[in-house]
Amino acid sequence: MKKIEAIIKPFKLDDLKEALNAIGIKGMTISEVKGFGRQKGHNEIYRGAEYVVDFVPKVKVEIIISAAMVEQVIDTIITATRTEKIGDGKIFVLPVEQVCRIRTGERDQEAI
Repeated sequence: MKKIEAIIKPFKLDDLKEALNAIGIKGMTISEVKGFGRQKGHNEIYRGAEYVVDFVPKVKVEIIISAAMVEQVIDTIITATRTEKIGDGKIFVLPVEQVCRIRTGERDQEAI
C-alpha cells in the first residue's frame, strides 16, 4: 500500500475529486495548508499599505491506495490539477505498512 500526498491549488480541489472518483478512488483526507516553494509568496496592498504574503494557501490531499494504482493516481492528479503555472504543487508517494478500519477491525486492503 502507498500513501499519496498532493499539495495543490485550492481552486483545483473539485476537479481533482471528480477525476479521482472517476477512477474508483472514493476516500481522501483534505487539509488546508500554507507554504511556499519557488514562488516565494507575493506582495499585496491592503488599505494602501503594501505587505508581503510569505505563505501561499494550498490544499493537501492524502490518499491511501494499493501499490498497483500509484501511476494511475499520479497521472490523474497531474491531469486534473495542472495549470502550467508556477505553484501547481507537488506529489509525494510514501510506503504504508498497515491500515486498520476502527469500526470493523478490517485491515490493509480491506480497510482502504
